[in-house]
Amino acid sequence: MAGARITVYPQEPLGIIRPELYGHFIEHLGACIDEGIWVGEESAIPNFGGIRTDVLDALRQLHPPVLRWPGGCYADDYHWEDGVGARPGRPRRVNLWWGQNIETNAFGTHEFIQVCRTLGAESYFAANLGSGSPRELREWVEYCNFAGDSTLAKRRAANGSPVPFGVRYWGIGNEAWGCGGRFDPEDYAAEYKRFANYVREFSGVTPYLIACGPDGNDLDWPRRFFRKLPHLPLISGFAPHYYCGTAGPSATEFDVNQWYELLEKATRIEKLIHEQRALLDEFDPQRRIGLVIDEWGTWHLPTPGRNPAHLWQQNTLRDALAAALTLDIFNRNSDKLVMANISQAVNVLQAMILTQGPQMLTTPTYHVFELYRSHQGARVLRASFDSPPVSFAVGEQKRQLPGLAGSASVKADLLTLSVVNPHATLPAEAQLDLRGADLREATISVLTHPELTAHNTFESPQTLRPQTQPWEPADRHTFPAASVTVFRGRLSG
Repeated sequence: MAGARITVYPQEPLGIIRPELYGHFIEHLGACIDEGIWVGEESAIPNFGGIRTDVLDALRQLHPPVLRWPGGCYADDYHWEDGVGARPGRPRRVNLWWGQNIETNAFGTHEFIQVCRTLGAESYFAANLGSGSPRELREWVEYCNFAGDSTLAKRRAANGSPVPFGVRYWGIGNEAWGCGGRFDPEDYAAEYKRFANYVREFSGVTPYLIACGPDGNDLDWPRRFFRKLPHLPLISGFAPHYYCGTAGPSATEFDVNQWYELLEKATRIEKLIHEQRALLDEFDPQRRIGLVIDEWGTWHLPTPGRNPAHLWQQNTLRDALAAALTLDIFNRNSDKLVMANISQAVNVLQAMILTQGPQMLTTPTYHVFELYRSHQGARVLRASFDSPPVSFAVGEQKRQLPGLAGSASVKADLLTLSVVNPHATLPAEAQLDLRGADLREATISVLTHPELTAHNTFESPQTLRPQTQPWEPADRHTFPAASVTVFRGRLSG
């Protein structure tokens, strides 16, 4: 594939790429918490207070800015008091949503805060609106954030944390249109207002309250919700969820057209961002309310031989390109988004990490987040990616993908250019125009593989990983088929 041109304008920085666009999510689901994050202090697997050290060490490399917990659907049947105090006395509960396994509550508020502090991530709590009460939420916020002489603050101190946690992000329920209560928008707005009214600032921490948005790019839900909730000061963020789903029999079984089909579905998140933000602007032209996508990613059919309720799935080169296309969309639309959290960090859906007993591996999606770290907190640059589109068919329907897609950013003098070639078989030669800028100490990192279904296993954990080497800047470059490429270099002068 020829005739492509990538133009980057280093002297035209736009808005900041908020680090929170690279957020993560963990839920009490399958082996995400138990066996993934949490193994317990008595485990032979190396741990820090019961938290797996190998998983923590791997996640820390991604510089996660925010971590969302405890759900997901689990959030609206979770009662925070079950997960504080001495672990032997914590109640054992049935997980209604994910296989009816027993939750020991060994991993609760303090353990989650410890994970966040170790990772350097902000805590994002999804609160129980579905089966909880305003009082329960109000007391959780006080327990976490109040520094004074209250019974709840003393209880937190007695449980090991005299210093408040300072939790800023609070979701008022999760997927209220579905597992979070099956509300219609008007009823959810009324409940949201009732709960949010009792969440207050404690010890200088102003809560950032996030309301449930729609399932995908449904414009009717936010329109009806905001007509019912005119009290905009009660809401800080609005959060649709977007899963691009799957294409093909399984995560690791698909043909070329299904490769393209999934990647094209992933790119539809850009339309969601534009249209949801535009609708929010009708009600909030000052943009006091931020657009949050607090669940996104691929969602494949159940993996044979595993509990289908646990949502464990493999992670291939196709998932990596879906993640890269999505992150580039976030970068390019950083003026419209304030946070996004991929689902999920460990052992569930589009995971960063898979574990099996004492074994651990990082997935192709992990490597994309690793390659894109330097975009976090940088200024997005004006850039154009001009190339012939990739055409394919889904049944009788003709569809297209961009031939090349990406984003560019600059932080101090470090320029980062990320480029995805989604073509399954053809490399793409492109002219690179940095508008006269000179780069020094430049490197190029490439994630690709001859097999589209390539993935890492516990037997072969290094099958798919990026290759990095010095790069001599040139005015033309050939991008391998089915690849993610990241250039980094210092701007001279």
